[in-house]
Amino acid sequence: MKKLMVLTVVLFMVMGIACTKGHELNKRAGDYSVAIRIDKNPPVAGKNSIQILITDQSGKVVTNAKVVLAYSMPAMPGMPAASYTADATLAGNIYTATVDYSMAGPWDNEVKITRGDKTVSTKFTVDAK
Repeated sequence: MKKLMVLTVVLFMVMGIACTKGHELNKRAGDYSVAIRIDKNPPVAGKNSIQILITDQSGKVVTNAKVVLAYSMPAMPGMPAASYTADATLAGNIYTATVDYSMAGPWDNEVKITRGDKTVSTKFTVDAK
């Protein structure tokens, strides 16, 4: 009976870990819908993988855009501002970029989408732990 109880507890722990979701956001950038998923929830200081799905007004997935993720942290006492960019690469229908939040705290992010000669963007903030 005791082994069954331990097995049940371990099973629930494994299921909980397997079912955890990343940090997800839905934003608008011009005429596009932008679904953003960060692999860690909450995002952490260090490397985080970001997946971006872009759809147009008709719901069609956009796969012919240049996507850049700019991320920054404002200056704080005794610390200069930090500003970085990451080019997203397309794999299937998803654009993927890796960001490296150099420290815990609030990070301002901007997804810049260029298609043809038009660039639109959307912003979001994450609090890296």
